[in-house]
Amino acid sequence: MEALIWIVLTLLAIALPLYYPRWRLRRLLARPLSAEAQAILQRNIPVYLRMPAELQQQLQKLVVQFLHQKKFVGCEGLEMTDEIAVTIAGQACMLLLNRHTKVYPALHTVLVYPSEFVAQRAEIGPGGVVTPGRQSMLGESWDDGRVVLSWDDVQRGAGDWTDGHNVVLHEFAHQLDSESGRANGAPYLGNRASYREWSEILQRNYDSLRMRAMYRQETVMDPYGATNPAEFFAVATETFYEKPYQMAEHHAELFAEFLKYYRVDPRQWMPPPPPPPPVQLEPGEISYSFNLH
Repeated sequence: MEALIWIVLTLLAIALPLYYPRWRLRRLLARPLSAEAQAILQRNIPVYLRMPAELQQQLQKLVVQFLHQKKFVGCEGLEMTDEIAVTIAGQACMLLLNRHTKVYPALHTVLVYPSEFVAQRAEIGPGGVVTPGRQSMLGESWDDGRVVLSWDDVQRGAGDWTDGHNVVLHEFAHQLDSESGRANGAPYLGNRASYREWSEILQRNYDSLRMRAMYRQETVMDPYGATNPAEFFAVATETFYEKPYQMAEHHAELFAEFLKYYRVDPRQWMPPPPPPPPVQLEPGEISYSFNLH
């Protein structure tokens, strides 16, 4: 009898650590996101109220899970608040809507600085000489389960959802990119056949951005995306969510590929951008128009 009791206790000791977290998460997900947290989403994610009710509910549940599973740490004296945590979680989870995926399974900690922070960087010079350096950063994504963000820049990115700059979307795109094994611009796509088309389309658009950045030509995407394929994917993600009409017009293939990957169309939440202002002619200049049949 004692042996049977010990067997049962041993099985319980093994099963409880595996079952209890899932049971607790299911209980949490069964409850609605608090009214206070919903108000934060409404204030700090401008497109939230334009989203269909189904996507709003999805986002709320994702935020609940994110807040439950991830640890937030304030740095340099920043006091963590619900405003900070929900604002970051809401934007990060925008990337997971309509997708059957875990909520950033490799991530465990989000570190938040009040503003730009300084990171140590080793610069490799001619002959392989390594020189220690310092660089001001708005955000970083690490492959050891950490994301680092500047709260000032989180607010700035959330406040303008049309400029194509959003540090949360950028850094969490890096997290998605890393799920395939390493951050190289090719996140996990589900099957091998998808990678060939993804690679060809992203390579063409990456090369185009590099060329335009080299000659300082105007671009829809931030020229920082020309740094390397990983940064291109992160910058393209920012553009997809914040400048979808412009991306669809100027990078149609790339936009279609991101539609398949992210499984949402941000154009449904945003009005079209206003047309560019008419060209102002200097005195003495003549404007010609052609009626072609």
